[in-house]
Amino acid sequence: MISYHPEIEVKLRLEENLPNIKGSPTPLKKVIMNLVSNAAEAQVRGGEILVKTSSRYLDKTLEGYQSIAHGEYSVLSVIDRGEGIDPEDLRRIFEPFYTKKVMGRSGTGLGLTVVWGTIEDHKGYIDISSDKNKGTTIDVYIPICRELIEKNGTSEEVADFRGSGEKILVVDDIDYQRRIACAILKRLNYKVISVASGEEAISYLKQDRADLVMLDMIMDNGMDGLETYENIIKYNPRQKAIIASGFSETDRVKQAQRLGAGRYIKKPYKLELLGKIIYQELRGDKESLSNGPGG
Repeated sequence: MISYHPEIEVKLRLEENLPNIKGSPTPLKKVIMNLVSNAAEAQVRGGEILVKTSSRYLDKTLEGYQSIAHGEYSVLSVIDRGEGIDPEDLRRIFEPFYTKKVMGRSGTGLGLTVVWGTIEDHKGYIDISSDKNKGTTIDVYIPICRELIEKNGTSEEVADFRGSGEKILVVDDIDYQRRIACAILKRLNYKVISVASGEEAISYLKQDRADLVMLDMIMDNGMDGLETYENIIKYNPRQKAIIASGFSETDRVKQAQRLGAGRYIKKPYKLELLGKIIYQELRGDKESLSNGPGG
């Protein structure tokens, strides 16, 4: 594919242990080929294309080229530094046969239509940002598939971080995020209680106990993770906790950590990383852990 553009260099930045998606390999391969080919065409004088993958959690709808529903995604990004796309063209680039490419050199103009159809078939979304003479970024969002968590046993490496029946309190205002966290933690041999707000967490801990609290930092209704933790430690200054969020580590996360909260983990959750963090927090092991690329 890129042999037609010897003046173009393709660089990869791939996240390790990217969450699984459910899809068809051949159509998805064509998506990548078409996006890279399109990026190469945009750089007639040569240049660099960056292809990267990342995991992202959206806690609310993202209004971009499409309205991208909240959820967990594996994201493919293809970034060029080419001529950019005019706004009037941007609205039409996925239409069949809509192309400004030179016929005989650049194909039929169906490439991006194939991309659109394939991503729709995979219940995914596309976002585009483009600046004239600065380049274009196309992000493809495909929902994460977590079926393997439910069907398969843990690997030998993950088994090294299995719990011993300790009780974990999961605090998250989004139902399916609570269910995902509970499924992972139960697989790792923890007892799990989940609540939908900081207020519910405080009420529970006044009457019962948890070996560790797993706190979502951003909750739309009521207290956020920092406020919740501030109230928790009024009653139990030694309460162990970790902080979770779909965003990068913020000042409020760091403030909670200064108050005594433990490590931060970025959504979407990865079984092995979450297992390591909780295992070491419960045992007081302060050895540094990395969230990996994008974490």
